[in-house]
Amino acid sequence: MKKILLFVNLLVTTVICAQNFGTVSGTIVDSENNPVSFANVFIENLKKGGMADEFGHYTLTDIPYGEWQIKVSSVGFRTIKFPLNLSSSQISNLVIKLNMDNALSEVEVFGRRLSHPDKIEALTRLPLEPYEQIQSISVISEKLISNQGALTISEATKNVPGVYTFATYGNKRESMSSRGFRGIPILKNGVRVHSDFRGVGILTDMQGVDNIQVLKGAASITQGVATDLGSPGGVINIVTKTPIYQFGGSVSQRFGSFGQVRPTFDIYGPLDDNQSMAFRINGALERADSFRDGVSSERIYINPSLQWKIDDKTKITMEFDHFDDSRTPDVGTVNLATNEVNAIYDLPRDQFLGYENDRSLTKNTTYSLRFDRQLNDKLTLKTAFYKSQLKLNDKGASLGNVVSIDDVEQYNLRTRGYSTSTRSDDNGVLQVDLIGDDFKTGSITHTFQVGFDYRTSKYNTTSQSLSAIDTINVFENNSSTLPNVTLNSGNPGGAESKSLGLVAQDVVSWNQWFKSFLGIRYSTTETITDLENNKSDAFSPLGGIIVSPYKNINVFASYTNSAYPRTAARLGVNGEALGNERFDQLEAGVKTSWFTDRLRFNLTLFKINNKNINLPVYDENWVATGFYQKGGNDQRQGLEVELTGRILENLTAVAGYSYIDAQYKEHTSYVYGSAPLNTPKHTANVYLDYKFEGMLEGLSLGGGVYYTGERPINDWSSGPVTHEGIVPNEKPFNVEAYTLTNLQAGYRFNNHWEVRLMMNNVFNEIGYNAYRTSYINQTDPRSFAGILRYTL
Repeated sequence: MKKILLFVNLLVTTVICAQNFGTVSGTIVDSENNPVSFANVFIENLKKGGMADEFGHYTLTDIPYGEWQIKVSSVGFRTIKFPLNLSSSQISNLVIKLNMDNALSEVEVFGRRLSHPDKIEALTRLPLEPYEQIQSISVISEKLISNQGALTISEATKNVPGVYTFATYGNKRESMSSRGFRGIPILKNGVRVHSDFRGVGILTDMQGVDNIQVLKGAASITQGVATDLGSPGGVINIVTKTPIYQFGGSVSQRFGSFGQVRPTFDIYGPLDDNQSMAFRINGALERADSFRDGVSSERIYINPSLQWKIDDKTKITMEFDHFDDSRTPDVGTVNLATNEVNAIYDLPRDQFLGYENDRSLTKNTTYSLRFDRQLNDKLTLKTAFYKSQLKLNDKGASLGNVVSIDDVEQYNLRTRGYSTSTRSDDNGVLQVDLIGDDFKTGSITHTFQVGFDYRTSKYNTTSQSLSAIDTINVFENNSSTLPNVTLNSGNPGGAESKSLGLVAQDVVSWNQWFKSFLGIRYSTTETITDLENNKSDAFSPLGGIIVSPYKNINVFASYTNSAYPRTAARLGVNGEALGNERFDQLEAGVKTSWFTDRLRFNLTLFKINNKNINLPVYDENWVATGFYQKGGNDQRQGLEVELTGRILENLTAVAGYSYIDAQYKEHTSYVYGSAPLNTPKHTANVYLDYKFEGMLEGLSLGGGVYYTGERPINDWSSGPVTHEGIVPNEKPFNVEAYTLTNLQAGYRFNNHWEVRLMMNNVFNEIGYNAYRTSYINQTDPRSFAGILRYTL
């Protein structure tokens, strides 16, 4: 009996001891007591850990009593280890302090602290790092933009493989392309700036940019339909700077070639001793001429923001972003041959083919209100309201038809016209998401999102034009004085749309090496015009898997499709509405992270097809009947390779290559196998930055090489399409490939002052960005710039 009692006593004691578990919680801060967001906390002995939230708060639950080794790490900080003796059910308010890792280079495409970039949920709507996402995502850091001296969207995004300039529309605005799709959406803080992205592109100022996020491929699940925020080519999101809870900032002065003068400032800090409120305000002024005589620009930019931490789980962020730009549009040059032959004329720089009063005005104001509430250690509520107002006012010359003399075309002689146009856009988004992280059901873990977005868009346009005012000779100096003319008024345009989207996503971690992604979006869109209202809806699914054979390797594959409602109301030959077109995308690849996230290598394969096109029906004379039919197959496929991070301790690299095979297939309007206009098969980029140590400490040298392959200047019509310089059955020529080489050198001293020198297009190579034959614009020639910056 004594042995039995002893055995029972031992068994009860064992059970009681086995049930002794505790919880450890606290905050992770830096040397200035600012929270370190999304740091990793790991108990090595137990192979168990978690991640701090954006306020630096962490919680570890179900930790057995005993002595354990705690490891805490975050990108840009020194990893620390320390012992922890857990002998009670609760250890709270344990503050862990991390010190900066000064040897870590900040110049990488993801940037220091951008393992979880600010506002990344505006695109993905999931609290996952880009490395963990099933989509192909690149993030360009503020530090990379600053070190390269990038002033435009195209200069910054050339660091991302497969993203390239579609057109500048005569030096007025930027339109970007990806994966063979023209004019992909460019957002600011998650909100669209234009109601229709296929057109004139946008402008912005890099001074207010915290990071640029590029999500390539169909984003239908998180962002909507194909012609809106879910373009099959991808989405570019420009994220503006927000408050920091330590006082600091900088002021700088830049001088550059062609009369460029650009002062900037950036000031931030807390507003109270408790650090519950903080502000940030930055801005820029710029005045510059161009390499082409008669072309100039001026701008002003301001970006204030305010953040209030109501408590340790709730914060409100208010942002305002205003951009005002005035510039001379540049119609560019001409092609001195038929559309089949590349004979682009190298127009002398003292030649300007426009009028002296040509001007393009762009005013864009965006503002947002974001509310984040951490409901518990698993659930977060995110609510955001974004608004964007855009006003465009363009006045400028246009180049028309080739002039014929005695029935012989004189390609150096062109008619010159003049037009004015205005556009007013008003766009808004209300987005609400419930996000769950590390949510367990049995033995599996969920990261999920459930939410909705309500989007409104309204635009109005006016135009006046006269196609032929005079004739110019591109070989000679021409008058730049606009004569007194009466313009023909065009029909005013405009439309209003409303869209509601319901989104749900679940990332299931079945074990340490296998995850599945499942998502679905329902979108309903109503477009209101003067003549009619069109309404359409669509379901967009996403499914995929991530397999991690090793800790630092993720192999992924996914399928998604997105709807294209723009042509849904087109009628078939029997009078029936044909409904939405759809894009199907298959994507697979490998994402890797090496040396404690110091170096990353990604490989992505993609294939996008549109086999459900509402194609026009023509008669035997290529005359449109007004009816449409389902069919066709437009295809984009290719691969993208990306390497970012530190190759050596002081050597940072950003490199990439993309191959795009874009073809019209089974199309009633374009030649089988031909590529869409301005689609290069090959693009490549390499950027290196080296920081010296020892006697040369403070000195850094950098340089980049950027290649854009040849691409067709226009679409190849099989007969019916004749607009925008397209000649039926005439193969358009290819714009030649070009390579730009840029160099930078910087020196930092006294921990406050920095001097930076830059030389762009070192070898003075001339390349062209063309929008059909309407605008053929030369890339900038060799230029120099110097920046003097003082950091507080």
